[in-house]
Amino acid sequence: MISSRALDEAMRHALSLAAHGPTTGGNPQVGCVLLDESGVMVAEGWHRGAGTPHAETDALSRVADAAGLTAVVTLEPCNHTGRTGPCAQALIDAGVRRVVFALSDPGQDSAGGADRLRAAGVEVIAGVLEAEASEFLTPWLVAAARRRPWVTAKWASTLDGRIAAADGTSRWITGTAARQHVHEQRAGNDAIMVGTGTVLADDPALTARGDAGELLERQPLPVVLGEREVPADARLRQHPLGFIQFATRDLASALDDLWLRDVGRVYVEGGPTLISAAISAGLVDEFHIYLSPMLLGGPRHAVGDLGITTMTDALRLHPRDFRRLGDDIVVMARTVPGPTGPSYHRGDDVAHGIAPERH
Repeated sequence: MISSRALDEAMRHALSLAAHGPTTGGNPQVGCVLLDESGVMVAEGWHRGAGTPHAETDALSRVADAAGLTAVVTLEPCNHTGRTGPCAQALIDAGVRRVVFALSDPGQDSAGGADRLRAAGVEVIAGVLEAEASEFLTPWLVAAARRRPWVTAKWASTLDGRIAAADGTSRWITGTAARQHVHEQRAGNDAIMVGTGTVLADDPALTARGDAGELLERQPLPVVLGEREVPADARLRQHPLGFIQFATRDLASALDDLWLRDVGRVYVEGGPTLISAAISAGLVDEFHIYLSPMLLGGPRHAVGDLGITTMTDALRLHPRDFRRLGDDIVVMARTVPGPTGPSYHRGDDVAHGIAPERH
């Protein structure tokens, strides 16, 4: 019998494997390891994105005979047919003796893998390192529950909260290390969103670039919110993915539309009008705030009026990471403590919905 300690170690390794998978595309990052009866790992796998083998089938493909093995998976094996077949059945057909997973699949269509496995005589152990797996998959779990993309709001400001000088100049508030970190974050999102005001004022390219200015392999889809037309000579029109414009100020409806396009993560870069509206509407899940050790004063605030008049109504965030980037600091904070926790937006509880299919 494999010890509980060995199962914990295997699950932590499965979580590390899951992290190799893409954060983009709307599908969860999943890892799997196969153990023999003595607890020795004989194969591993992870999901590499939509249309590719799931973690379980990826691991199974790496052994000649899986009969009698234990599969340790970060998410309950799926029980539906999408672009690939059900993983629960693949494990049954392979003769796996035991399946251990951390989190139950929240999807109405994809859930039920554990029941299918038990009905076939496979031993099932659920909830191993559930808290760690839940923390790892929070963006996907929250997006699945709310049926809209996970939204990250980003800005760079001085220590006194200014994003530009009084004359409008803002290049550069932060240094090269912080700016490169932003490009890496862009590449980890499906879409990058700005308002028409930012397009007209700054003419951004909205690409994800490397240290030498080269385009990174993964590019976010540019999304523009607002009714004013994007100029014909805007740099945005040269983006390799083109761009989408929603001629509206209704951010919630734009997010609903993006969700239907398999956009799972949106990086909102502003400006302050859009970011303030997103915060006020309770639509921001995470903040990436880049702070430069300088003072500007003046009217150019990172965030506008949120309708808060007393300290008891302040929006309390949950710090996740602090990192020094050259002379600058990035603060990463979430608005929810976990996938089913309350939103920071007053009175706005998470509405549990149906998760998207795992492809």
